Parts: sequence; structure tokens; C-alpha cells
Amino acid sequence: MRPTAVRATSPTVRRRAAGTGGLGLALAVASVAQGAAPAAAQEYTVQPGDTVSHIALRTSTSVRQIVAANGLDAQASIRAGQRLVIPTAAPATAVRPAAPAPAGSHRVVSGETVSGIAARYGTTVAAIVRANGLDSRAFIRAGQTLSIPGAAPAAAPAAPPAATVPTTTTHRVATGETVSGIAARYGTTVAAVVAANGLDSRAFIRAGQTLTIPGAATAPAAPAAAPAPVPAAPAAPTTTSHRVVAGETVSGIAARYGTTVAAIVAANDLDARATIRAGQTLSVPGAAAAPAPAPATLVGNTFAGRTYPAATVASANQNKAALLAAGVPSRADMQALVVSTARAMGVDPALAQAVAYQESGFNQAAVSPANAIGTMQVIPSSGEWASQLVGRPLNLLHPEDNVVAGVAILRQLLRSAPDLPTAIAGYYQGLAGVQRNGMYADTRRYVASVQTLMTRFA
Repeated sequence: MRPTAVRATSPTVRRRAAGTGGLGLALAVASVAQGAAPAAAQEYTVQPGDTVSHIALRTSTSVRQIVAANGLDAQASIRAGQRLVIPTAAPATAVRPAAPAPAGSHRVVSGETVSGIAARYGTTVAAIVRANGLDSRAFIRAGQTLSIPGAAPAAAPAAPPAATVPTTTTHRVATGETVSGIAARYGTTVAAVVAANGLDSRAFIRAGQTLTIPGAATAPAAPAAAPAPVPAAPAAPTTTSHRVVAGETVSGIAARYGTTVAAIVAANDLDARATIRAGQTLSVPGAAAAPAPAPATLVGNTFAGRTYPAATVASANQNKAALLAAGVPSRADMQALVVSTARAMGVDPALAQAVAYQESGFNQAAVSPANAIGTMQVIPSSGEWASQLVGRPLNLLHPEDNVVAGVAILRQLLRSAPDLPTAIAGYYQGLAGVQRNGMYADTRRYVASVQTLMTRFA
């Protein structure tokens, strides 16, 4: 689609170069593998707009565990009102192959991501990337053995003296305290405290609340009357701030500063989708002195004779890296998702498939120099319009949300355009542009190709 602005008041869609773009959060659904559900579990009733990945984030479990415990299909499809069994969060070594890897290492299974492994072991994406010499995409493969810096050893330490505090204790929240501060004080993690107390995605707590603190190895340090001595050279700050630019995601920011998604979500009271906006200033806890260098170039700056602005291309590269690091469903799975979403939203599945194939070939990892994202090749501004159309925030890096965005835009164009060819042209050129200037030559070719593909998918 052409880079014409998309606003809520005008059903226009910006042109993107098919095959490369992206916005959003880094909570994309990875491919899921069936496995036995843990014995301990809780129930959750699905709310409108929920996805399995968002429920997994809020309950500190994983997509794979929820899918396995509930016998969900490969798309992890759920519906409002459905009751899910949520496996209770377990220690880092609870879900492992039959023959566990040695302490300090992890054997990758299908569908896992570096961010998920980092959260499981209480370390960071950047630490795992450095320890294993991974590339800028943090690419891993099933069967690979990773070194996990900072991971607790498998064998329990020798029995401590009777005076030591047990591995689980309680803490009464004082005014001004945060979960991240409490976790650091007791030598545990934010995710562990959230899971042990059933906190929401913001890790919200209140003064006077009593928390269960799992993994507290020693008594907490009492607040000192005076600061502890520090080395002559001042240490790097543990918290910094970051101003969000268009197209950035929380996962990309976390990887850049060597911290975790959960830490940024908790520090900034973000919602379950870790939604952020351009111009927002984030507190980044646990940040290194300087951000890591930008990822290697994965997306160029030109397509079809057009050169795109440096900021747009930079966002496209960040989003491409996030998609590759998180992993995406197969093309066949994405095609099936397009069909089911189109039927649910009252759009001809043949049309939705034809557009998705024309735009990306059903490739959710596609990102264009115009920062068009995923299977439906939707740019961030069009994604904001689609969010307004469906009444909830959409994360274009999330496979389901990406398809919902594209189908919602198609549905609105079909309602607004006088005929099908004009609606298809509107997806490529923008409906306002078509009505004002007529179809450009490349738009006419696009329309003809989509209509031909519709006969293939009918």
C-alpha cells in the first residue's frame, strides 16, 4: 500500500512493500507443542479480546502450557466465556525434558524463545545472547543447548544453619514499595512474586498487603540509615528512561537495554499487551549504562523505486528482529487463521486469503521498508485505525491481532467503497486516494492480481 496517512475518520490504508514492517509488543504466539499439564492449576474464564499469549503473560505461565492443559488447536484459538485450566507457575526447572540439562544450561524445545527462557530463569535476553554468541535476532533452534548466566544450580545448597530464613517468606507492603524493589530485596524475581500472589499484569500492590515471597534465600536487608559504601568509580545507574519512537516494542527496548519485558511492564504499569505509544517516556529498570547497538540491517530502505525515511526503516528493522527472535507460525497456520478470522468477521475468506497472499504470501515475519507488518502487511497508523474499528488495542506483531487488523480494514473498505475492485484498490492505495486520483497503474495491477487469486481460494 502507498504511504498515505490512515486516520480513524478515513478508511485509507498506506502502501507497504510486501515481504518486509512492524509495530507492537513482543508477545507474539510461538508454535506450540503438546505436553502434560501440571497437576497444580487454576481456572480462568476467557474475556472478550483475550488471547492465549496475553493470558499466559498475566498468569506467569506459557502459551505452550495453556495449549497443552486445554487441548487447544495449533492456532491456540479461544472464545469469550470459555473456561481454561491455567497450570500453576512452577520453578524454573519444573518443565524440562526427562533428562534435565546440567545446572546453568538449558536445552531448547520447539516453540521456545530467548525472552521466554530468560524470564523462566530470572535472567535477561541480553545476558543469554552474550553468553551464547547469538546474532541480533536472538535466533535459537530446537535441540540447541544454551548457557544460562545467573541461573540457579539444579542441586540444592547444603542445609543452612537453623537461623536462616526458609525459601518462602511473607512481606507486608509499605507505602511507596514496588514489586521490583521487593523482589530485589529478597533476591527473587518479579515474575515469581507476581505468580505466587496472583497479581495482575501491572504487578499492582497496595500498602498493608501481605505478599508471599517465593525463593527468598536469606533475610531481607534492613533499610540502612546511611548509604552503603560504594566503589570510587560510580556504578552504572540501575534505572534509566527511554522515549518511545514510532514502531518500537517493549521487547525490543528490553533487549536493547539488557533488561526484561516483565520489568518494564511492572515499572510503567503497562497493560497485559505491554502497549506503548510514540513519544511516551518509559522507566527502564536494570538498564546498562548505555543501550546495546541497534540490530543489524534486516530490511532495506527502498522498494519499487521508493526510498523510505530513516526513522521508518529503523522501526522496520526493530520489528523484523523482534518477529524473528520470537518466532512466528507457519504459512499454513497463518492461512488457516486468515480463513477463520474472515468467517468470524463476516468477510469473504477468498478475498481475505487473496489479499494476504498478495501482500506477504502468508508470511507473518514479513516487514517492509514502509514498516508494514506481518501477514496482512499493516503499517502502525493503519493498525491504530483497525484498533478503533474493533474496539480494542491490536498488536501487529501478534499473529491473531495482525490478521484481525487486516480483515477489519477490508470489512470497512467493503462497506465504504461502491464496488469490490474499489475496495481492493483502497487496501493498496487508500480509499481516499482512489476516490481523489483514481487507480494508479500499479493499483490496477494489484486489483487484477487479487481478483485472480480469489478464484484460486474460492
